[in-house]
Amino acid sequence: MGDVLAGIHATWEFDTDAVLIRFERGIRAPKLFQSLRERRIPYAALSSVTLTPGKRNTVVLRAVPRVGADPLVEAAAGQLKEGYDPYRLVLPAEREVLAEYYADELRTVLDPASDEPADRFLVAAPEAPMSFKAYDGRAGFDGDRVSFRWSWTGASSTKWKAGDQTFRVGELAGIVWRSPEALDGYLRLIPRTAAPVDHRAGGSLDDTLGPVAGEGETGGPAAGEPSASRAADQDPAAVLFGLGYGPVHESLPFAAAVLESVRRTQPGSGGPAPALVSAGRRDPADIAERIHHLGELHRAGLVTDAEFSAKKAELLSEL
Repeated sequence: MGDVLAGIHATWEFDTDAVLIRFERGIRAPKLFQSLRERRIPYAALSSVTLTPGKRNTVVLRAVPRVGADPLVEAAAGQLKEGYDPYRLVLPAEREVLAEYYADELRTVLDPASDEPADRFLVAAPEAPMSFKAYDGRAGFDGDRVSFRWSWTGASSTKWKAGDQTFRVGELAGIVWRSPEALDGYLRLIPRTAAPVDHRAGGSLDDTLGPVAGEGETGGPAAGEPSASRAADQDPAAVLFGLGYGPVHESLPFAAAVLESVRRTQPGSGGPAPALVSAGRRDPADIAERIHHLGELHRAGLVTDAEFSAKKAELLSEL
């Protein structure tokens, strides 16, 4: 198309095979956008395009990514607030006709298989090296290894006894990023000895919804002790977030970069997603919370209708 569409906090430049999104770096722009700077989104990575009314006399043009196409979206697992969505372009309402034109143009270049999950990441992950300060230590990633260096003031005695940790991406099966805007935010690494990984949710689907029964651990104080069933402050394969620690604009790009590297090193990573596993928790309040979270993943397009129905039925059967 070769055109440019400028909106609030971002500008979309349409090329022959991709849309280049350049994010505003002004003080009012979301910090995640400032961190990402720009992203090239191949049209093959998109499943659909929508145009809806926005707030305060605006319209919102949104390109919906395919499941499994973007490591940032997969790591976020439906937890990003609307204002942090990098696929939204907010425009003044008087530009609605122009926005509709570009929405129609985008729809004509979508891949014929756009309704199907992508068999590999099509959008580039943020580049290493990267680091951020967590509540209980500092996390670093050099493109090959993830390191956790515990702090004197925040780390638990369990983590101090285990010592600073280093994980090669080849030893990992996935990651779980729990937003720092939640009460129990953390970044957890899932070793290869852990449960099967659903790459579309950043780790196993049940890691996103809750602990996985019988999951293994790497680097912990006791071999074979479940990792996801332990509190993150006791797990040497996890770092905690908190007020001012591990903010979204630092920890999410980090998680996406690690996830992309892990996915790339896995044999047969282009094949079908592995089977989902049961969390095995029976507390009614917890199951209700997990069903609510599952619904959020479903509405975000990260879980198919069939997966949503099957998983919801499985959770209800645990009552």
